[in-house]
Amino acid sequence: MNSFGRIFRASIFGESHGDGVGVIVDGCPAGLSLTGEDFLEDLERRKGGMQKGTTPRKEDDLPIFKSGIFNDKTTGAPVTILFENKNTRSGDYEKQRAVPRPGHADFVAHEKFGGYEDYRGGGHFSGRLTVAVVAAGVIAKKMLKGISVRSTILEVGGEADIEKGLQKAIDAKDSIGGIIECRVDGLPTGLGEPFFDSVESVLSHLVFAIPAVRGIEFGTGFAAAKMFGSEHNDAIEDVKGKTLTNHAGGVVGGITNGNELVFRIAIKPTSSTPKEQQTLNWETKQVEPFSVKGRHDLCIALRVPVILEAVTAMVLADLMMLEQKIPRIVQ
Repeated sequence: MNSFGRIFRASIFGESHGDGVGVIVDGCPAGLSLTGEDFLEDLERRKGGMQKGTTPRKEDDLPIFKSGIFNDKTTGAPVTILFENKNTRSGDYEKQRAVPRPGHADFVAHEKFGGYEDYRGGGHFSGRLTVAVVAAGVIAKKMLKGISVRSTILEVGGEADIEKGLQKAIDAKDSIGGIIECRVDGLPTGLGEPFFDSVESVLSHLVFAIPAVRGIEFGTGFAAAKMFGSEHNDAIEDVKGKTLTNHAGGVVGGITNGNELVFRIAIKPTSSTPKEQQTLNWETKQVEPFSVKGRHDLCIALRVPVILEAVTAMVLADLMMLEQKIPRIVQ
């Protein structure tokens, strides 16, 4: 439900307009150096209001450590980190309570939880909770010594020129999506298991926890369907498993092969858009014109790279611990 991982295990909590959001990270090795400074760079990358096309909502996003850290070192106990919500405007959502936003979780949350859900800002379904995911990712990255995890925006609205893609949405007075690529260097051979716990399976599981993800492909991805086998196969060059090409994206048989891990994700347009749409009013039981008010991202994809890095690092840290490649006490 709200937890992921077997040894390195993260549990997120909170709502968009509640007192705050946070994460509990269990299984973190003891003795890992960890201070607030370690989180600032990635938390800044995730923030809205920092670049064109993102929500003007600004939160301090300073981590408050509640447990698991003593004298700037992890203790081996669960690490609890809280982020306060200080810049909320709940009135924007109270006015539109009866009209669930098309493409958003409003309707399904109302049905699943019987109307008791916190609907302000999307509540527990909000992208606000990704700040907690990024925090868990910061810890995971520190554990992955010698392994580089980096994500970049490949395109927005089908345009490699991000500014051009954003302008398309601005001109249309609408929102827009994008594609993000993640690359990981330095992975050992042998992470993952056949079938249900393949690297692709576990990564996909957590990647789809990122709000707005609509697709994922590894290596050559869907383009592989148009290739010959002899063209797609990666020729092995040496005893370490280095390959001439990397159509497999660094994973064969569900197991890392020592080459660069490469995958891409598709991010849908922001559901909350100022463009007028039609939706149900569940009080009147009538379909009526509707336009979303409030502060929202023009393009969610702009803030996703650091979140994608976080979930990737979380998965890899867990897989590394399962293979006993990360000790339980930092030396």
